[in-house]
Amino acid sequence: EAEEKIEVLKADIESHTAHAARLEKEIAEHDADIATWKGDLKAASNVRAIDKANYDTMHKDYSESVDALQRAIAVLKKQAHDRPQAALAQVSALRSLSLIPADAKKTIDLFLAQQDPEGLEVSAPEAY
Repeated sequence: EAEEKIEVLKADIESHTAHAARLEKEIAEHDADIATWKGDLKAASNVRAIDKANYDTMHKDYSESVDALQRAIAVLKKQAHDRPQAALAQVSALRSLSLIPADAKKTIDLFLAQQDPEGLEVSAPEAY
């Protein structure tokens, strides 16, 4: 009877050893999965940090642009009154060029001296 008991216990030990080996292998697989997931999590966190930094930079730039536009609109609304325009500044700049002949410069001077603001004004078409 003792021999029988020893055999049963040896069989139990072998069974439990095999079970422990199988569990050890499963633990190793799970550890590998966990390491992979941690790496994926770290990579995703890095990508999110980069994306957030890019977003913050772009948001700041857009916010500054919108703010500047709002300030410019406010200034333009304050200055939305009629005032005489500089009579063709580009044409008057031609007078200083040495490539322009003297008679052409005289013609430009005569044109600028006309002071005909109606001929120089351009307005936007009416909206429908």
